[in-house]
Amino acid sequence: QVQLVESGGGLVQAGGSLRLSCAASGIILSINTMGWYRQTPGKQRELVATITSSGTPNYAESVKGRFTISRDNAKKTYLQMNSLKPEDTAVYYCNADGMSLFGRYFEVWGQGTLVTVSS
Repeated sequence: QVQLVESGGGLVQAGGSLRLSCAASGIILSINTMGWYRQTPGKQRELVATITSSGTPNYAESVKGRFTISRDNAKKTYLQMNSLKPEDTAVYYCNADGMSLFGRYFEVWGQGTLVTVSS
């Protein structure tokens, strides 16, 4: 069973920085894309950033120039968040898709980590 574990959320003042981490575990043959999404109460989950297996990033317009997604190996991804704004407050979820044992496709979500930005 493939699982994602996130860490790094917390409370920060506007203009500050946080770094989120996500690690995949389980019998994984390959991971295609890893990404970060966020959700606030009453709203749909929205894309923040993704990164492919070859390292190509993609960002939501609202975070371009402030957030950086990276991947240091096939199973870990990070989200460096700078110049945080109160509107970045949300639960952040890690997502990954790929192939597990016996070539089975998977897509999994982490449990979420809360980021709170105070004004």
